[in-house]
Amino acid sequence: MKVLDTFAGAGGFSLGFYLTGQYDIIGAIEYDQWAADTFKFNHPESTVIVGDIQQYSEEFLLETFKDKPDIILGGPPCQGFSIANRKAGDPADPRNSLFKEFVRLGKIFEPKIMIMENVPNLIKARTHDKELVIDIIIKELENLGYYVYHTILSATDYGVPQIRKRLVVIASKVKLDNPFPEPTHSIESKPITLFNSALQQTPTLWDAISDLPQIEAREGAEEMNYEIPAKNSFQKYLRGHSDKVYNHVAMKHSKRMVERFASMSCGNSISDVPDHLKPFKRNGNGEFSEKLFDQNNRRMYPDRPCHTIAASFYANFVHPFKNRNFTPREGARIQTFPDWYVFQGKPTVVSHKLLQREGREEEKHLCQYNQIGNAVPPFLAKAIAENILSQLTIKQDEKCLFTETI
Repeated sequence: MKVLDTFAGAGGFSLGFYLTGQYDIIGAIEYDQWAADTFKFNHPESTVIVGDIQQYSEEFLLETFKDKPDIILGGPPCQGFSIANRKAGDPADPRNSLFKEFVRLGKIFEPKIMIMENVPNLIKARTHDKELVIDIIIKELENLGYYVYHTILSATDYGVPQIRKRLVVIASKVKLDNPFPEPTHSIESKPITLFNSALQQTPTLWDAISDLPQIEAREGAEEMNYEIPAKNSFQKYLRGHSDKVYNHVAMKHSKRMVERFASMSCGNSISDVPDHLKPFKRNGNGEFSEKLFDQNNRRMYPDRPCHTIAASFYANFVHPFKNRNFTPREGARIQTFPDWYVFQGKPTVVSHKLLQREGREEEKHLCQYNQIGNAVPPFLAKAIAENILSQLTIKQDEKCLFTETI
């Protein structure tokens, strides 16, 4: 089945479909050049268009993707801003956001399945008129002739070594009996399902990254050799056919930052460090900052799943044993990207707010950390993809059986 990935980022969502071996990733639409470069590098056969989806006409899209997709994936922003400006209507209403572009693609291509993912909090969000945003999303997709299902999935239930939840909305032209995958993993030590068949143990953070080259702050390279063999099935699977480690570059921390991290135990964050190692105020002539973010630079426990890898994870977490933040590759492992999936663009960039302030918006790109943190974990996407395939196969078999009976 043919898949088109929209609002694609680096391509984590469609990568999960690719990993099943049952889907053909025909293309992607992505606004950011570096993220699109990553997609194209890893899917050289796919057609990748880079730019604002609102600017593409129906004729252009049909011409570009002549092989009409059976499945359209996307994580369109559903809230928070209006397409033209805030005067154009309620910014909390998805009909005023890029979600309407996702709906437009459904009208143009009429795929069998459309799958959308977003933040779990969207389930509670309301417009100014107190209408639930999720209800509007469902209504808009039903108007296209789809059966619509939604739920919140936990990544740890599908072998992702990270506490991460996503809202998933599935729109299908045929009625699905079980639209969402059953859990395959559990973070419990001896998990038992309702039917008493044991689930697999969700890998821990250390299960995910312990075989990567052990580098200190300011070390590493965009391409390195493995130093030791894979230690477990998770590592073996993610190494795949790769004979190199890519994007394993540590942050260039100052000596003081390294000392600060050295003072922290697992579970500690920046607010727990001794006073003399606390961050200074910006332009504060050596005064300590009173503004300490508890989530910043927390040292992770090795024997648990990691906290959610966000777009800014270069400043969120400290390695369980090294006095540095995670590298992009460590983040990619925690997100379940295979080692052969190489991220393009720079590892980090100047703050987007600063670029905006200084009128340097042409330099605004999604760096490797952003691309990784923004992605749908491929293992979560793979579970969705496998379940969709089995559901559609069941429906096809039922149809054949019904035809034969007649």
